[in-house]
Amino acid sequence: MNIGKAAEASGVSAKMIRYYESTGLIAAAERTQAGYRNYGQRDIDTLRFIRRARDLGFSVEQMHDLLALWRDQSRASADVKRIALQHVAELERKAQQLQEMSRVLTHLADNCHGDERPDCPIISGLAQPLKGGCEGSNQ
Repeated sequence: MNIGKAAEASGVSAKMIRYYESTGLIAAAERTQAGYRNYGQRDIDTLRFIRRARDLGFSVEQMHDLLALWRDQSRASADVKRIALQHVAELERKAQQLQEMSRVLTHLADNCHGDERPDCPIISGLAQPLKGGCEGSNQ
């Protein structure tokens, strides 16, 4: 099937299929004599696997590792579990960061009068130096 039909069957856009080919996440598709990509069921299954992994937030590098394990029938499930649990820890760190950002912004908004006055705790809070680091500096 051509790239459009592969995209439809897998739930992965044609643009992303091309990207995954360019990164080596999936093998380059066979080509017809006219030069069109031609995908088979195995390719569709791989693209569906990638789509599900992407939906769960795995990085391209992690997807490389997961695909290798998926294809390896002698894999140890411990290797798969290790990747999944590392990803869970990353997600939990990101969730904590998002909660902290939400808390800070809520606090700033709660202290803003939201009227016609120019003074605004939100703007003042954004203009303050960061605590404990040089994040965002151009050094």
